[in-house]
Amino acid sequence: MRLFTLLLLTACASSPMPGMAGAAKAEVTVNGRSYTLWFTDARVEVVRHGWASPGEHQQIRADMIALIPQVTGCNLDEASLTGDSGELRASIRC
Repeated sequence: MRLFTLLLLTACASSPMPGMAGAAKAEVTVNGRSYTLWFTDARVEVVRHGWASPGEHQQIRADMIALIPQVTGCNLDEASLTGDSGELRASIRC
């Protein structure tokens, strides 16, 4: 049962939130760290992969925010940002 739970959690980690079903997907690496972005013309979700030490979170979050317009080609609505250095969600304008 534990193995099944672990596999289920692992599968969920590489999938977008239900509201992002059908979104475009991009996998990128910045500063040696891997991210997956799912995006539509109105929303974006950015997920960091891997462990990060406490002192890295501020830079990671900044990298995640910078990735949004670079990868999507859309403008980020910074007021809509939610999440942390593990997973961010926001509205975008394309």
